[in-house]
Amino acid sequence: MKREYDFSTGKRGALLPSKGKTRITIFLDDVILAQFRTRAETTGTGYQSMINEALKVFLSGRQEGPVTESVLRQVIREEVPKLSRRTTRIGGRGTKHRAA
Repeated sequence: MKREYDFSTGKRGALLPSKGKTRITIFLDDVILAQFRTRAETTGTGYQSMINEALKVFLSGRQEGPVTESVLRQVIREEVPKLSRRTTRIGGRGTKHRAA
């Protein structure tokens, strides 16, 4: 072992940097972190990977929000007329069928 080492040309960070990812420090609510850790333990994946995936989904716009009353009413207005056009009555109302 040497008495002194020269670190003037040294670089900080991981020895083998991972491509496409950056290490950061972030503050999350304790409840959020606990939920991700619990879900990760249940599924057998890493909680940081789950947080990363949740952020990707959010940024891509693929997430679906909760169904609000106005959204539900709009869907009903659009779908009920379609269903009523598809339904036809067999034999009509009040028609009696007799056995021969």
